[in-house]
Amino acid sequence: MTQTKTNTNEKETKMTTSPKRLARIAGVLYLLVGIFGGFAEGFVYPKMYVAGDAATTARNLLANSGLVRIGVVADLFNATVWVFLGMTLYLLLKHVHKGAASAMVVLVAIGASIVCLNTVFEFEGLRAATGAINLAAFGTAGSNALVLLLLDTQHYGIFIAKIFFGLWLVPLGYLAYKSAGWFPKWLGVLLIVGGACYLVDLLAAFLVPDFGKEIHAFVTIPSAIAEISMVLYLLVIGVKNVKTSKPEKSLPAPLRSGHFVFENTGADGEIRAARPTVATDGRAARCAGWIDDA
Repeated sequence: MTQTKTNTNEKETKMTTSPKRLARIAGVLYLLVGIFGGFAEGFVYPKMYVAGDAATTARNLLANSGLVRIGVVADLFNATVWVFLGMTLYLLLKHVHKGAASAMVVLVAIGASIVCLNTVFEFEGLRAATGAINLAAFGTAGSNALVLLLLDTQHYGIFIAKIFFGLWLVPLGYLAYKSAGWFPKWLGVLLIVGGACYLVDLLAAFLVPDFGKEIHAFVTIPSAIAEISMVLYLLVIGVKNVKTSKPEKSLPAPLRSGHFVFENTGADGEIRAARPTVATDGRAARCAGWIDDA
């Protein structure tokens, strides 16, 4: 009974820590990160923020207050799931290089913290626009300017978070490249290139803003392709099973001159046959003799 329970526990442990199972969990989490992050940044954000226009930004927040609240929750959920994604990938790939896997988790944790902090500015901007904060002393123009300042802070906070959106892909790509066949090497290279493109987009936006706007749509394409490819690979394939070659059967050692086995089959002890072979055991109705070459 005890042995049966032990076997059951071992099977459950194997199922829990199965690489394919972990990969599929990571794929689902990565998909959720993409959905909620895309909703918050791609759908909600353009409906509330207009750079340099305080009055329009305040009106947008007031008109879409319910949507903005959903966007805040989506951002918080996205950041939380991203942390769990990093932890799952750590469990999956720590055997490849534990240092790189640990660095990946640290970068994810920092990026997720910045995303959560950004939502504070977004939510405070919403409260200021909807009158939840008494800003009568500032007047309409002053309160609108404060709203824009809060949303500007959130806007540039997203750019800072992009540092870690890109950096975490570099150790992930390295781990995929070095995974000994679990992931294709091209996917690892693509993830590293995608991470570098995030950083190029960020630097261009800060250093050469006009040029950054022109290249933004193009430089983010490799990043999108890399992350979508990783999500699909995790969901559809998980990890590829690496075929291990069967060990070759060991051949008997080469025969040495003078090594014979004598079969004692006669009743009078007479040796009836002698043949060269490799003696393995002298206890089974055979006696192995060693005859000098001389």
